[in-house]
Amino acid sequence: MKGAAFFVTGTDTEVGKTFSSVRLMHGLRAHGLQVLGMKPVASGALVDGEGRYSEDARALAEAASSVQPMSWVNPYLFGPPISPHLAAHEAGVEIDLALLADHLQQLRQQADVVLVEGAGGWLAPLTDTLFMRDLALQLQLPVVLVVGMRLGCLNHALLSVESIRASGAPLLGWVANQLDPVMRHAEANLATLRQHIPAPCLGVLPWQAPPASPLQLQPLLQALLQD
Repeated sequence: MKGAAFFVTGTDTEVGKTFSSVRLMHGLRAHGLQVLGMKPVASGALVDGEGRYSEDARALAEAASSVQPMSWVNPYLFGPPISPHLAAHEAGVEIDLALLADHLQQLRQQADVVLVEGAGGWLAPLTDTLFMRDLALQLQLPVVLVVGMRLGCLNHALLSVESIRASGAPLLGWVANQLDPVMRHAEANLATLRQHIPAPCLGVLPWQAPPASPLQLQPLLQALLQD
């Protein structure tokens, strides 16, 4: 089981990938597992007394079982809150998938499980020729999809699922995160997603869900036993 990892992607940016990843991490830790998080690429850096940081990467680090170097947790951090490939181009940096694989390997040696959170959605560009999908495939990780529940989510979710499956990556499950507190026909939308996504729903996170909101971990735990 030592050194397993999962890739968390979303139907878009700002749909709750970190929100969901942190809850998955807490759930796995409650099962007695040593868990770490990784945000390979982040843009939109914030600044405090300790310097620049990614809010997402910091949340993952705070949810982890142990403290690891932030250079492993978040190898690429860019200032502008724009697509990673544009931010990298502005910084004169080429995102190297082999380097990210090496940093993940460092983390895998320190934990039972590492949750790797992507940036943006499944097809968010990393370079002119590489997408977030290519990172997940390079790392050979099964995928958890976070669906932002709002108007338009059905199209975004089903297109994402279609692309994930077409790539050959295993889709372990999906999380529904309520972004619109007054979304019309929310339950009917959930029913449609359950009907058309060929993977289990790991849970529905309500609007402003409390930190302890549980998610269904069985598909992940089964994958760990098979790893």
